Amino acid sequence: MTSLFPVSFKFVLPKGLIDNQGNLHRQGRMRLATAKDEIVCGQHPIVQSDPSYSTFVMLSQVIEQLGDLETITPELLENLFRPDFQYLKLFYEQVHQGATPELTAQCPQCQHRFNVELTPSGKL
Repeated sequence: MTSLFPVSFKFVLPKGLIDNQGNLHRQGRMRLATAKDEIVCGQHPIVQSDPSYSTFVMLSQVIEQLGDLETITPELLENLFRPDFQYLKLFYEQVHQGATPELTAQCPQCQHRFNVELTPSGKL
C-alpha cells in the first residue's frame, strides 16, 4: 500500500553542521516521529536528569540523513550553530503540526519589523 502522506521531508540548514573533519553538512531529511521515538527520548539517561535535552535526542531520532554523515547522535547535534538548531526545531514542528512557522525579521536599514515564513529550504 502506498501512502499519500509523505513520511520524510527534505531540508537545508541555513548555516550547516561542521563535522570533526571540517566538512560542512547542510542538506538533510527528517521523518515523522513515532511513539517509539517518544519512548526512546523519555528513557535517555541525560533527558532523565535534564528534560531540556530531549530536543537533541528527538531530533537525532527523526533526522534520517544530514549531508553524508553516517550517524546522527544527540552529541553531534550539540555542535549545530544556533540558527540551525532553531531551524530544526521549527521544521520539526512544521512537519508534525502542518503549520508554517514564522520568524520575526527586522530590516537593517529602516528597522521595520515583519514576519517571514520559514521555508523547508532553510532560506528566508
